[in-house]
Amino acid sequence: MLKLNFSGYKLECGCDEAGRGCLAGPVVAAAVILPENFQCELLNDSKQLSEKQRNQLRLIIEKEALVWAVAEVDNLEIDKINILNASILAMHRAIDKLPLRPEFIIVDGNKFKSYQDIPHKTIVKGDSKYLSIAAASVLAKTYRDELMYELDKQFPEYDWKQNKAYPTRKHKAAIREFGVTDYHRLTFKSD
Repeated sequence: MLKLNFSGYKLECGCDEAGRGCLAGPVVAAAVILPENFQCELLNDSKQLSEKQRNQLRLIIEKEALVWAVAEVDNLEIDKINILNASILAMHRAIDKLPLRPEFIIVDGNKFKSYQDIPHKTIVKGDSKYLSIAAASVLAKTYRDELMYELDKQFPEYDWKQNKAYPTRKHKAAIREFGVTDYHRLTFKSD
């Protein structure tokens, strides 16, 4: 069972990102502050859930969270500042969009840069330990998947509807055959 709070602060914000290991498209991050009494048995790390479950949870999170926000960093920025910095920047942008200022930030993974003067903690596999990080992982993943579905309509040969721009065999073969799009990350080697 995932825990509701790490820090003891009421306004604890969970952050996570999606799309870090992709060859194309943006990295998308979410920031979520859940209410003190939040409960949801189904909520877990987005990678452990089906697409249908993620979409159901997205509606619950958007309705029941105290506040939430999603932000992205596109492939051009990723190429300029690298994917790690882009992931952190996307999280900062998501926090920027929150209408409530967090008192504490918990982040999935082991890398984060301080956001203003708000204390934070990185938590490896945090999306399978804390509800707010799991909620952020669901929002980041569902929003990014939607973006990739739209891009797939323009570039069906890359199979982004299925692979979401991860480096699958089919995606890498399409890059070899058709080259890269304006959405591909040029600093990410595909082989």
